[in-house]
Order: sequence, then structure tokens, then C-alpha cells
Amino acid sequence: MAKIVVLATGGTIAGSADDAADGVSYRAAQLGVDALMQSVPGLVDLLQGDMLQAAQVAQIDSKDMDFAVWQQLAAQCAQHLAQPDVRGIVITHGTDTLEETAFFLQLALHSAPNAACWQHKPVVLTCAMRPATARLSDGPQNLADAVTLARQPQACGVLAVCAGRIHAADTVQKIHPYRLDAFGSGDAGALGYVEEGQVRWLRPCAGWQAPESSTNSPTIAATPCSALWQAIAHTAPAQWPWVEVLHSHAGATPRALLTLADAGVRGMVLAGTGNATLHHALLEALPTITARGVAMLLSTRSTASQVVRQANAYNQTPATEPIALARYGQTVLSPAKARVQLLLQLLAQTAQL
Repeated sequence: MAKIVVLATGGTIAGSADDAADGVSYRAAQLGVDALMQSVPGLVDLLQGDMLQAAQVAQIDSKDMDFAVWQQLAAQCAQHLAQPDVRGIVITHGTDTLEETAFFLQLALHSAPNAACWQHKPVVLTCAMRPATARLSDGPQNLADAVTLARQPQACGVLAVCAGRIHAADTVQKIHPYRLDAFGSGDAGALGYVEEGQVRWLRPCAGWQAPESSTNSPTIAATPCSALWQAIAHTAPAQWPWVEVLHSHAGATPRALLTLADAGVRGMVLAGTGNATLHHALLEALPTITARGVAMLLSTRSTASQVVRQANAYNQTPATEPIALARYGQTVLSPAKARVQLLLQLLAQTAQL
């Protein structure tokens, strides 16, 4: 008999407020996974004969997500996905960092030595914008949609579903702080929709394979997938590399870059303006920063669309050679996801030293 595994991490979907009319002043991560599953009407019918296995991995507000929970999620996902009877995994998660966890799991699980076992299986993240105690909570519907999606033969790789929209891990972003339809995928658009218990695909899932054009920081040598998985599995979370995101803006100076470099930061993502452009003061400081061994990637504050570049061009100046645009296939990564990409590149490199 096939099985769907649900891993709970807390978040608003498990939140509680004193008043059913209160959708803001609630306490996240209060309900356990069993209570969440019991809140879904007709869950047995949705499973269509499949078994359900649930576990509580963490109980946190996702604004407080950390590397220790990521490490546990990666390990548990790999363990369950490798089992032949597991059809897919659902992860309940807070909305604030869902996009980061989704992309982390996409990169991490692809790197596992037995990843071939789950090439046709999905990991589906879902969430809620209203707490479980709200008069009209969206959590049960989102969880029902996630279970439906996890059973789909066409679903593979890490996906997210919220308000009926299906998103890919590399493009999903939280774009609204309050609305139920809080997630989008920019110009890429949704992969599909869950409507009345049926999945309507707009385009195929990319799956687990890493695109050939994914970016490495120029200062980091490419490492094999096995090195990344070993680093994720065996490096204590406190030892994971320190990577920060800094924005280019009016009146920018290199002081923050230099201060972080002096403090021992391992990597920086620079979120450029518009078409991933950087203030001249930051450009002029790049050689100094990279000379101190700091790895860097470039992203953009304008995350709804793609950055347009000529082949191998930024400004074709020596000052900009040390920094590359953060890409995952054709997707230019948001600053938050570029940080995840750079973090894992550095983690894998560290494990090989």
C-alpha cells in the first residue's frame, strides 16, 4: 500500500489566537501534526486508499527557521523518499521562510547519493496565512491540496502549494504579508492549480535534476553532489558558513561589506538595483572583498522578473569579474535563494578541505 508522509514544522498553519476573528495577533506553532490532520475534512477520501504517516519535526514560527531544522528535514525526507512505498512527502511550514526551505531541500535532496530512488516523487510544502483558530482558516484547504498534489504521478521535485496555486522551489516567493494568495512565481508563473481536488498542470515540473547553467561563485570550485550531501548530513549547524545579503541602494558605501569581511563572513549576496546593477562604490570595493577570501553572488531587488544580460557580460570591467549572477537554470535567484545557493556551495567546499 502506498504512503504519504506528512512532516510538520509549525508556522501559522499550526497557530492559535484567543479570538476567532483575530488573524494577526496569534501565536504560531501551537497545534501538533495530529491536530492538523484532523482538521482536514474528508482526508480519508483524499488519500484514496493510501496510508498516512505523520511526524513532528519542529514546532517553530518560520521567521525563526534555522540550519538545525533544515538538517533534520533533509535527513527525514531522504529517509522516507528512499522507501518504495512512499509516494510523496508533505511539509507543513510557516510562510515567512517557506521559499528558502523549499529551495534548500531542492538542492540538498538532489545531492543525496540515493537520489535516483525518488526521481519521480515530490516533496510538497504548504502553509496558511490564517491561524488554525481563525473563523475561516485556510490551513485545512491548503493541506488537503498538498496531499492531493503529493499523490500526483506528474509531480516531482520540491513544490509549494498555497491558495490552490502550485509553485516550483526555485521561483516561489512570498509576495504579500496578509492576503490568502500570498505567494507568486514572478514571470515564471504557477506550475498549475489544485481545483476541486484535481490538479490542472500548466507546464511540467522540472523535477530533481539540477540545471546545467546553475551558478557557482567564481571564487568557489565546483564540488560533487556527494560532497554537498555529506556536508549537510554531518556538519554541525553551528559550523555552517556565515553568508549575508546586502542591498545596493542610493548613497551606498562599502563600509558594511568591509565590516563583514573583517568580522569573518564567508559569503555575501549583493542584491542589485533593477537589472542587477550595483552602486559604483560597491563595485570599486569588490576586488578588496574577494581578495579577503569572501565568496560573492549577485542578485536583484527586482525579483518578479528575469535579469537580462548579454552573454558573459556584466559591465566587462575587471572590478566586476569576481561576482556572478545567481542562477538556477534560467531562473535568476532572489537574494534569499541566492544566499541558500552560496551557503551550500561554501558548505560543500568546507567539507572537502
